[in-house]
Amino acid sequence: MSAEVSRTRGVGRPPRLSLEAIIAAAERVLVAEGPEKLSMRRLAAELGSTPMALYHHVRDKDELLVLVLESQARTMPRPDLPAEPRDRLVAASVLLYELLAERPWIVEVLTGDDLIGPSALWIVEVMVGAAADCGLTEDEAFYVYRTIWFYIVGDLIIRVTGGRRRARTGAAHQDEVVAGLTADDHPRLVSLSGRWAELNARDTHRRALRAIVDGLLP
Repeated sequence: MSAEVSRTRGVGRPPRLSLEAIIAAAERVLVAEGPEKLSMRRLAAELGSTPMALYHHVRDKDELLVLVLESQARTMPRPDLPAEPRDRLVAASVLLYELLAERPWIVEVLTGDDLIGPSALWIVEVMVGAAADCGLTEDEAFYVYRTIWFYIVGDLIIRVTGGRRRARTGAAHQDEVVAGLTADDHPRLVSLSGRWAELNARDTHRRALRAIVDGLLP
């Protein structure tokens, strides 16, 4: 009798949720569909639940994104970095780039909202500290970090959005424009036009970050 009552009460109820399950499901949606597609309604559908049930665990989408960012930051590796501060800054910059390149949705979240996972700030501390150890003031050291950060974000955003366009249309608009130039007006670009897409696709972040660091440090 009690088993029958229990089964009756369970009919139609959504499965019991945990915060860990919600975070994991949100990460799946972010990876597969990007931040713009993540909503409490979309997440509820992913979990076979209701939006109202999610609000028992998270206040809103922003809090959910912070929790996902924090979960990701805690799983990211923290390798030993060089003792020499200039090399340490380069190594930390390359590490940050490559961690984000593996998780491009994080870049979109960080640039689209004023959100961050506190556990990720260790690498910012390393970068600012390395710049300061090279003889810069704290303000100058922060400027070095910010300049590197802008390069990383800009490069990855361009790659992500360009990749989506190519996946959707089969070509990048920029490639088409360059291919249509004439040698009279743009001789250098026409000379490069046959290799434009290949040159843009080259992975040069390590070289670029070393050059940026060398240019910014005394």
